Amino acid sequence: MKSYAIIGLGLFGQALARQLCTLGAEVLAMDIRSDLVQQLANDVTHAVVGDAQDKEVLRALGVRDMDCAVIAIGDDLAASVLITMNLQEMGVPYIVCKAHDETHRRVLEKLGVNRVVIPEQENAQRLGRSLHSHNVLEYIELSEDYGILEVPAPKSWVGKTLKGLNVRAKHSVNIIAIEGEQGVNVSPPADYEIQAKDILVVLGDNYSLEAVQKL
Repeated sequence: MKSYAIIGLGLFGQALARQLCTLGAEVLAMDIRSDLVQQLANDVTHAVVGDAQDKEVLRALGVRDMDCAVIAIGDDLAASVLITMNLQEMGVPYIVCKAHDETHRRVLEKLGVNRVVIPEQENAQRLGRSLHSHNVLEYIELSEDYGILEVPAPKSWVGKTLKGLNVRAKHSVNIIAIEGEQGVNVSPPADYEIQAKDILVVLGDNYSLEAVQKL
């Protein structure tokens, strides 16, 4: 079972803590506000009132033994920096920080944070991909750089086989399934011929997925 420390229990921190617990993880949730801690007390493994800017508090709570720590404060750069340094000195193996803006992101990245997220920005980008591609399913993020997206078959691909298109070499993506008039074809064969109404389930990095949508 993986273990997480969620530091900062605003809307983002609470939602993340609950989701991780739902997925079966051990979650230590902490905040300096007792009312926020109380709201989450019944939904996570441990919920405590504490100031993560105090290294001794983190040490007493056993944060150094967690697999991952998430700093979900976001709007206080000074606090994020100090907490990050505390976690690094304690040897926490993976640190994620919520950032308020790009300046905040750059500072945290220079500190060596493993991943910096701006939730509002990432959600907007995900929604934009979904709306722009007119896809049936929403964009599925696999990692910070890779995802799966459903896109209508580009007109220039219609009537051509997957072997002839050679999308992996030419476009750096993989077609993992095709939804057509006969249903869903998972792992379609190389001689499959693209039809005008096909919906392609495409796997690749975000840059390549965006390029495919523009074909």
